[in-house]
Amino acid sequence: MRSHASVSIAAAVAACFVILAPAAQAADADSAQALARQNNCFRCHGVEKAKDGPAWKEVAAKYKGKPEAAARLFTHLTTGEKAKFADGHEEEHKIIKSPDPAKTKNLIDWILSL
Repeated sequence: MRSHASVSIAAAVAACFVILAPAAQAADADSAQALARQNNCFRCHGVEKAKDGPAWKEVAAKYKGKPEAAARLFTHLTTGEKAKFADGHEEEHKIIKSPDPAKTKNLIDWILSL
């Protein structure tokens, strides 16, 4: 019989594989944008134009060809780490709220596809 700790560890490892695995198919842009709207991401980010935060096309260009890109963005969007602004101040990045890590991964895949 498995303990609760080993089941939790196994579930966490499985979730990591879902999150960090290469995209098997193209990102669902409509779903990604819906999650971004629900989390008010467009307040600070534009697809093509920088606002308080960088344009997502700039983010995609920054991470193009980097194998750690999806994992790095997942950490940034789910932990509330500090975001640095052009004027030098820092704020905690808003944490994406989604009960399904696959939806967050889809958002990241969409951003990186731009």
